[in-house]
Amino acid sequence: MAARAPFAACSKRNLCIANMIARLTRPRGRRLAVLALAGAIHALAFAPGPLPGWALAPLQCLALAVLAYQTLHAPSVRQAALGGFTFGSMTYLIGLHWLYVSLHVYGGMIMPLAAAGVLALATYLAIYPALACAVTRWLTPWSSTAPGPRYCLGSALVFGAAWAGAEWLRGILLTGFPWLNIGYAHVDSPLAGWSTVLGVYGVALFAAFGAAALASLWRPAWRALSSIAVALEPATTPGASSPVWPSTYANIRRRRAARPGVVALVALMVAGTGAVLAHIDWTYPSGTPLRVDLVQGSVPQSHKFDPAQMEVGIANHMRLALKSKAHTQPDMVLLPETVLPILQDQLDVSVWENWLDVAERRRTTVVMGAPLHTRRGGMSAWTNSVIGIDAYTPLDAIRDASLTMRYDKRHLVPFGEFVPKGFRWFIDAMQVPLGDFNRGGKRQQPFWIAGQRVAFNICYEDLFGEELLLALHVDDDGLPGATVLANVSNLGWFGNTWALRQHWQITRLRAIETARPMLSATNTGITGAIDHHGRALAMLAAHVPAILPVTVQGMTGLTPYARLGNGGVLALVVLSLAVAVLLRCRIRAK
Repeated sequence: MAARAPFAACSKRNLCIANMIARLTRPRGRRLAVLALAGAIHALAFAPGPLPGWALAPLQCLALAVLAYQTLHAPSVRQAALGGFTFGSMTYLIGLHWLYVSLHVYGGMIMPLAAAGVLALATYLAIYPALACAVTRWLTPWSSTAPGPRYCLGSALVFGAAWAGAEWLRGILLTGFPWLNIGYAHVDSPLAGWSTVLGVYGVALFAAFGAAALASLWRPAWRALSSIAVALEPATTPGASSPVWPSTYANIRRRRAARPGVVALVALMVAGTGAVLAHIDWTYPSGTPLRVDLVQGSVPQSHKFDPAQMEVGIANHMRLALKSKAHTQPDMVLLPETVLPILQDQLDVSVWENWLDVAERRRTTVVMGAPLHTRRGGMSAWTNSVIGIDAYTPLDAIRDASLTMRYDKRHLVPFGEFVPKGFRWFIDAMQVPLGDFNRGGKRQQPFWIAGQRVAFNICYEDLFGEELLLALHVDDDGLPGATVLANVSNLGWFGNTWALRQHWQITRLRAIETARPMLSATNTGITGAIDHHGRALAMLAAHVPAILPVTVQGMTGLTPYARLGNGGVLALVVLSLAVAVLLRCRIRAK
């Protein structure tokens, strides 16, 4: 018996492999395998590398078209949801793999737990594509049976609206995590022009609509139906003016042949309209161009919070800030998030004296990220902040965090800047200095620098485009809104991965949405400047300590999206789904 045990184990293993292969060869198994492969390919569409930028939008639409086709032809709502979940989990698992680097390499979390954390997040995020597919299939029971372009167009619109609605939910529930929104794959496509009117969720709606339009072009059943109609066509008899077609098959052939053409034409019109919108000047120049030196310190993440290396990191940033390149007197020197990795009142006074000396020697305003400790009315508050200092800034104002130029981060990162209830055990498994920060105010004043008004956001705050819009408007005191946007980040947590390039795509779309130039100062990359059309003006290579001199023109005025926020696209989503509900009820009543 003992001698036969290895053979029995081997047989069981072979039987399991055989069963797995058998499942994959079944129609349902093949369908899920195709969707998993399409989801994996879809993950490549959110940042250049290995693919060039121009290829991202076509790839995204083609990959999503596979899911759209399977959704509209799924045998049930449940199967549609399963397909969306399979597709989404592969997209998020591969597209967000860099979180493993943060958790394991820099967070010190053991390998199985770090991998489980990434898998759990991908599984959660996949719920939203599953929801979009389930809603689409439930609202379009006619999609594969009803003839005519009206139903085909309606199915594509429902898929686009359901997808955009699910993306919006993903961006607000549980503080939101809208990374890998499909709209970011279209920064260099004609659809990007729609972001000035409907924001990134509007781009997502039309991208999903375009994917469904592509799916409508592939109808193998049409060939079979056309063959049947041709086979049933009677031969033309002498004296007859034309052959007599069986009306049923003639109608099928005529109506189904019209379906893909109409939807494809509408999709091309949508893309063309986006290209036109992209060339509209929604804003106009304000003041003189702003001269900025962007500093990329490239301090290794393993050294940043190490007490033995902290002084070296601060000294390196000071050295870069004192460098002079294209212009000897910049209006602003901009440094990344948490240049100073400890609270301002814990630093030796000499450090702040040295930074004031930098500002005086460069005759400029030095802006940097720093955690602040503020005492008010006997209460303490801790914030992840951006501060601006010049040669005239009192030292006491820095120590007390009572600075005129100060921005406190508003949208905090779960597990990094606050601990969600019930997850203290997860935080304890990591070996990183995490803070439980207070949130900044909803409306904070831009920094007035050389006649420009610069509104800051920190790290992944620029994923939430609607939260940046308030800074563009005139405030209650009549002060004008921001003319320049700036993001300071520390993406060193993620190594040299897709995270850096994905974040750059996000930053570019924020510039298009608001028609404002955008500055990006990061610790390890990507550091650069973007104009108000979303075009990169200049950028530094990742993980290289350097200073980048740039000049940006501040802009004033508001795009339609800056005025309406997400209200426009949400109205379109609700209207589309409501009409689909009414149509479904009408069909069922017949």
